[in-house]
Amino acid sequence: MDTASRPLRVCLLTGGGDAPGSNAAIRAFVHAATHRSILVVASRFGFEGLLGREQVIPLRIEDVRGILTRGGCILGSSRVDPFSLPAGTVALDATAKLQVRMSDMGIDALVFAGGDGTVHIAEHLAKLGVRCIAIPKTIDGDVGGTEQTCGLDTAVQTATSAIDALHTTAEAHQRVMIVEVMGRHAGWIALRSGIASGADVVLIPEIPYDPGRVLAKIRERESLGLRFSIVVVGEGARPLGGTTSEVEPAQVGRSARLGGAGERVSQELASRRVGHDVRVTVLGHLQRGGIPTASDRLLATRFGAHAAELCAQRRFGRMVMLRNGFIDSITIEEAARVPGKIDTAGELVRCARAVGIELGAS
Repeated sequence: MDTASRPLRVCLLTGGGDAPGSNAAIRAFVHAATHRSILVVASRFGFEGLLGREQVIPLRIEDVRGILTRGGCILGSSRVDPFSLPAGTVALDATAKLQVRMSDMGIDALVFAGGDGTVHIAEHLAKLGVRCIAIPKTIDGDVGGTEQTCGLDTAVQTATSAIDALHTTAEAHQRVMIVEVMGRHAGWIALRSGIASGADVVLIPEIPYDPGRVLAKIRERESLGLRFSIVVVGEGARPLGGTTSEVEPAQVGRSARLGGAGERVSQELASRRVGHDVRVTVLGHLQRGGIPTASDRLLATRFGAHAAELCAQRRFGRMVMLRNGFIDSITIEEAARVPGKIDTAGELVRCARAVGIELGAS
């Protein structure tokens, strides 16, 4: 599509779950793009607008005023992946429809804000010749190639505050408090909030755990006269030889919905006669909501501004990212290739062990 003789027209969309900082990224992109004479439209509820079931709306600077501090996402979001259906059927139809819609609406490029799944969609479309830019936006932190994603810091702060509150009631009643946090198959929220709140046990997807070690940690604390414990469990955590807990299996176009990891740990402790009242708190969507932290607003703003710069330079097929404190970009293919998981031999894991946190395995 020849764009040399007219202003570039790009469509912004948000995929996956909502994340604090989404609006800051949208605002920054619209400001920076408009100042570069780029026309911006937006697809409501992920791909729903582009595929005709929702709206494609213009986004001007006046449309994004006052949204910097707002949680949620003014465009809406969707976890539906219209391109993951069986090859040769609807997936190819959806791709063809998307390309026709982009051509009919004069859209030259797509700018995605989303997590690991959205980055893989961007990779799929980029290989088919669609001009794409990606912004890593997810509370899970599971996008490869970047040191941080928009939304993670706020989710960690929310989880940390909740665990802090549970400490007092756990001590008052001599209970074992199990706190299940989000993150899917990455343990960033669990490990960061667990360290920040002084949890006794943190179970993450990257390290399958031995329930016996969890019980041993509780017994160790008892021997010191500490008859309460805090156990933080990532929703994707699993015991040695086991699988993740799901409340809803994967369906065509949708990933499995995880849940129940905290309750499973409770049952494992009960079967070992832990001798304490064990309570489970599932933080759930509290971690997605609320006002984004200053850190998330700043990162999202930097990401959005850089994405507009990439568009202006016609450097498509790239994802903005944070590396060594600076904003840069890598190819979408590279970002999709490397999962954003915790390095089990890395500094954060070593730090947790150094301060006495039990991770469920040696």
